[in-house]
Amino acid sequence: MDAKKERVCVTGASGFLASWLVKRLLLSGYTVIGTVRDPENEEKLRHLWRLEGAKERLKLVKADLMQPGSFDNAIMGCQGVFHTASPVLKPSSDPKAAEILQPAIEGTLNVMRSCKKNSSLRRVVLTSSSSTVRARNDFDPNIPLDESSWSSVELCERLQIWYALSKTLAEKAAWQFCNENGIDLVTILPSFVVGPSLPPDLCSTASDVLGLLKGEKAKFEWHGRMGYVHIDDVALCHILIYEHKAASGRYICSSTVLDNDDLASLLSARYPSLSIPERFEQMDRPYYELNTSKLKSLGFKFKTIYEMFDDCIASFIEQGYLSSIKQ
Repeated sequence: MDAKKERVCVTGASGFLASWLVKRLLLSGYTVIGTVRDPENEEKLRHLWRLEGAKERLKLVKADLMQPGSFDNAIMGCQGVFHTASPVLKPSSDPKAAEILQPAIEGTLNVMRSCKKNSSLRRVVLTSSSSTVRARNDFDPNIPLDESSWSSVELCERLQIWYALSKTLAEKAAWQFCNENGIDLVTILPSFVVGPSLPPDLCSTASDVLGLLKGEKAKFEWHGRMGYVHIDDVALCHILIYEHKAASGRYICSSTVLDNDDLASLLSARYPSLSIPERFEQMDRPYYELNTSKLKSLGFKFKTIYEMFDDCIASFIEQGYLSSIKQ
């Protein structure tokens, strides 16, 4: 495949992960059409225009997840679509329907409907989440979870795990639509993403990591046991899955699964000058591992937990969120 001849769309291009994906696509020679809420917002988009190749091969266009047809112009003529955009989580009297579920499901379907209109389309890569496989209580903890697993809608609703529910229902809606309309869909299921933040304002994911490094227990206590993956690995995984003709189905993208206390112990030993909490409250969550053999079978190799946090901390220092530290 000659990337220089490929035109691809990235939805939600200014986001934490999407920005890194745009960076990697540009470095690979792709022409990128990125969708954003406001293409005129120079401050919010400056980090994208600074990317290598942006002036020559990046175009930013307006689109809104909740407006049917608003992705038509961005997607038309593209060979590939990377749907990374997801709703921004805000406090609400009705977080389930108004703020999370409806935008996630309807937004995904709006993007897929635009994809259906594009005769040039070769493949859609949807960014889902490992939370779509692990929110369940009927699995054997001795058998790592793989792509055949789906989170329980009933459990998510009962425990009010709205993010996992939104990702699960949105991915299932995408699969149904694409199967019915002959669209080549592949989904990526990243675990908790750690790494440098290109946008100047930190998203909730990066803010949680910063809170952990500053000793704010509450920012990370809810994690319990969690998979972790480097942001660059997630971006590279998207491109690998897009380019690999035989790729199909779902792909878990995760480097390491750790309990909170194990993560804190590991980080405290590596960064003794940071105020990382020594212990966390024990979360009543089942033990699990993630089976990433499907992605590894394509030759993919993950960065380590140390590389994730080394790169993340260096980024925080550069952006002024952390003082320089001694390792």
